[in-house]
Amino acid sequence: MIDPALVAALLLADLSGSALLFGRCFGIALLALGLACWPGRQRAASGSPPFLAMLFYNLLIALYLAWLGTVGHQVGLLLWPGVALHAGVALCLIWTWRHE
Repeated sequence: MIDPALVAALLLADLSGSALLFGRCFGIALLALGLACWPGRQRAASGSPPFLAMLFYNLLIALYLAWLGTVGHQVGLLLWPGVALHAGVALCLIWTWRHE
């Protein structure tokens, strides 16, 4: 997630351009998948690993996409709607978590 070009160079080949951006998105998704599969006690629905993984994923993807649009100057047609969608889902999950 931090340096996909290094990982790709060590595994396969060099990455550049949009492949680097997608590599970070997939890294965030893999971290969330790891959180969802983390063994632990059974808790309430809003404290379960899958719930926390979805919150983690949507929050980090929203922040990363917003960073791409502001600092990285990578703006496409669906970038800001994607930021809004992931931020909205994250806010709904936080709202559910607080009210349970």
